[in-house]
Amino acid sequence: MGNGQRKLLLIDDDTLVRESLAAYLEDSGFYVIEADDGAKGLALFEKTSPDLVLSDLRMPGMDGLNVLQEIHKRDSEIPVIVISGAGVMGDVVEALRLGASDYLIKPIVDMEVLVHSIDKTLERHDLLLENQRYREKLEKANRNLRDHLRVLERDQRAGRLVQERLLPMSPMHRLQYTAAQQIIPSLYLSGDFIDYAFLSERYLAFYLTDVAGHGASSAFVTVWLKHLVTRMVRDNGFFSDESTFEEGPGWMMREINGALRGGHFETHLTCFIGVVDTHTHQMRYAVGGHLPLPVLKTETEVRYLEGKGKPVGIFGNVEWQVFSAEFSPKSTLVVFSDGVLDTLAPSSLIEKERALLNVVGETDGSIESLSRVLGLEESSVANMPDDVSILTIARNH
Repeated sequence: MGNGQRKLLLIDDDTLVRESLAAYLEDSGFYVIEADDGAKGLALFEKTSPDLVLSDLRMPGMDGLNVLQEIHKRDSEIPVIVISGAGVMGDVVEALRLGASDYLIKPIVDMEVLVHSIDKTLERHDLLLENQRYREKLEKANRNLRDHLRVLERDQRAGRLVQERLLPMSPMHRLQYTAAQQIIPSLYLSGDFIDYAFLSERYLAFYLTDVAGHGASSAFVTVWLKHLVTRMVRDNGFFSDESTFEEGPGWMMREINGALRGGHFETHLTCFIGVVDTHTHQMRYAVGGHLPLPVLKTETEVRYLEGKGKPVGIFGNVEWQVFSAEFSPKSTLVVFSDGVLDTLAPSSLIEKERALLNVVGETDGSIESLSRVLGLEESSVANMPDDVSILTIARNH
């Protein structure tokens, strides 16, 4: 097969149209299976397991709507693109309601429009499968953590390995942005945690948290937090649309605060939560007692973000203000945990914060250059008094 060789099932009772579409799609590198009516198409679907189905809506016998329903009964994940005449838009609306991924109107004058629709639909489908595999991996991690909790308490080395596997890929590239992270624990396990994800093909959401204390007890809270935030994003739709983009960081901070207080963990944490709209390059963020404030490095300046807010898990009925910033081209946001201040020579907090700005200004904003200038190579951090974590979000152009 060709085009990666994605397999397409083309169902259309018009022989001339079907053969014309099939020939063009095969020339474009797809492997095309043809059916001249809905019943044959459904039989071929079960036999060949295509990656995508193209179906005419108006056909004798089993029409396109029935084909769509039957396909989704068998495999609701398979994308279906419907092809309709200009006079049956009501059927198009019904097809979209039943789960069609896209629609095209006959006659298809520009075949590249068809190829583009197929490519984008397959791309969305692949992303959904990737997210599904991620969720399954996370649920498996949840089960493993429950099964081995007592082992983790006795064996901090094994605990550190599990914690590292829960961290996001570093670096992660999406559209114009790159997210990266590094956590250097003072013990085997860390009370710091970082996560980020690209959501709804638009929003890059991220957080850095620092749980009070060190070692296993703090590390277990970060694992709990990872699962809590993932569940909020999955079940409550955080950072899936413009309203949750605008207010989501504050809402999420409030939800974490309530869950932490209600869970009787007898601890608290500081947190920075942010989300970038990769279409408008606007950022919204909330600060939960987090110091030092994040540093924004642009082509013209290096500065701390403004913002303030109470720590998480101490006070009830607290609201967190959502602040705004813009990601200009070739700018980088650098978020540190407070352990980084212990690596700086000055004694006063004000001098340390000034020195940290200078450090970021001396680098290109990458994790590697920051670690080098701060002296955070593995060989030099054996006696650190606190965990050190770095999160970077960079707009590449």
